[in-house]
Amino acid sequence: MHSELKEYSRRRGTEYPYNDDLDVDVLIVGAGFGGVFCLKTLREQGFNAVIYEAGESFGGTWRWNRYPGARVDSEVPEYQFSWPETYKDWCWSTNYPDYKELRAYFDHVDRVLNLSKDCSFETVVVGAQFHTDEGKWHVKTEDGRLAKSRFLIVAAGFASKRYIPNFKGLERFRGTIHHSSFWPEEGVDVKTKRVAVIGTGASGVQIAQELGPVAGEMKVFQRTPNLAVPMGKRNLTPEEQNRDKDWYYRLYELREKCFGGFFYGMHEKNTFDDNEQEREEFYRSLWDYGGFRFWLGNYKDMLIDAKANQEAYNFWAKNVRNRIGDSRKRDILAPLKMPHYFGVKRPCLEQNYYEQFNRPNVDVVDIKDNPIAEITETGIKLLNGEHYEFDVIAVATGFDITTGGMTNMGLVSINNTTIKDEWHKAAYTYLGTTVSGYPNMFHLYGPHGPTLLSNGPSTVEVQGRWIVDCIRKATREGLKYINPTEEATKEWKKRINALSDATLFPTTRSTYMGGSLPGKAFEQGNFAGGIPQYKIEIREALDGWKGFECVKA
Repeated sequence: MHSELKEYSRRRGTEYPYNDDLDVDVLIVGAGFGGVFCLKTLREQGFNAVIYEAGESFGGTWRWNRYPGARVDSEVPEYQFSWPETYKDWCWSTNYPDYKELRAYFDHVDRVLNLSKDCSFETVVVGAQFHTDEGKWHVKTEDGRLAKSRFLIVAAGFASKRYIPNFKGLERFRGTIHHSSFWPEEGVDVKTKRVAVIGTGASGVQIAQELGPVAGEMKVFQRTPNLAVPMGKRNLTPEEQNRDKDWYYRLYELREKCFGGFFYGMHEKNTFDDNEQEREEFYRSLWDYGGFRFWLGNYKDMLIDAKANQEAYNFWAKNVRNRIGDSRKRDILAPLKMPHYFGVKRPCLEQNYYEQFNRPNVDVVDIKDNPIAEITETGIKLLNGEHYEFDVIAVATGFDITTGGMTNMGLVSINNTTIKDEWHKAAYTYLGTTVSGYPNMFHLYGPHGPTLLSNGPSTVEVQGRWIVDCIRKATREGLKYINPTEEATKEWKKRINALSDATLFPTTRSTYMGGSLPGKAFEQGNFAGGIPQYKIEIREALDGWKGFECVKA
């Protein structure tokens, strides 16, 4: 069972960009949407940039998330680059592509933009520190290379450090066991097999949907119900996509003007501005359309007011409970009593998740008050002594969310402290793009940006443009390095907390509030003010280097 990225490290050669003495303007870590956006944009501005990527090719999470049923939860064309050269000759088969089609899309982008020549694959960064005398980052890889760069961009995303609970006896299991994000490329045969799915986050839901119809027997181990909403998946034709491409540029302008970076925003009304019948009709319109509209297109007070939120949950529970035949399973999967406010945990999009539990071979095991005690040679044992035997176990327990990618990279400050130690009690950034003590380092789609409250490509393009403009400005003004001040960092933390505290998010430990990793700080990890407001605030800071110490070359 693989558990760490460094297990995938392999040096492909010694020529550029795999050489030992790489020295570039900008080194980018990660080849998903963020890394690709930064590479292309930096190239256009005349910078020499290289990507270090742990995977075998482009796509970021879509090179790793190859578990059964892995599919994106943002619609296309929302979920793609805004560059005409990448979409003019590309068409999707469905509005919610699976990982195979997303990989093919990134391969297409690679061909169109000629990206591979500047990317070192199967390259895992294990250490990095900025040298103030030299004005450069020294970056170490698992295979022993040392690279130098003036600027470092961490584009590892919010989900690059897998979380595998410290289950007793994990290594003893004699069957097949994999973390969902380290699923083997060749897949796992589950026909006639007894399958366990541990976890009911997005990956757990998608795995259950896919394996329920084919597994001999499947049990889903649930700690907290997933308040999933209908995906609304449909097929797309090339004709309808090509017809609309003349207007795509307008859509990409629109997505940066909407709270979550989608093509829609929160409703203009409050929940109780409508009577009961009007609310029912509005909820139904969002529900039937599918996607995240029932979450980020709902009444504007749904994530702020508890009574308003209860109304949304009541509608959710009524519609989901009607789909589950067995009363015991119904009460576990869709309880009448709200387990937490709706939407304070990122909802999953499902197609037929709840119907799987109407199959005689599929069951749900409630482990909220009776957790997994150990993994045995033949299966899973709960705290009360119950034992279930399995042939295959899917560990769908998610990630060290948002901060894990950066704390697991060996980043060392100019004060010889590590970001892993610094962020143990709480994460601190400035603008959700920089960290004090780490000059000329940037990150995107990570802590304190719109991140998990947004559509990935939307946030990536907003932050990516800002980062490249910051690098241009520093270079043009002859700066050796810029370093956010501690005071500015503390003020940004207050801003993050103030936005969060005005909502219902702090009421529940979730991916927004630190994630499920034991001992991790309970804190908001995202900018909860929406993409349009975020753009304004980070641009205001860049205009006059507000909050930065600037050191001349």
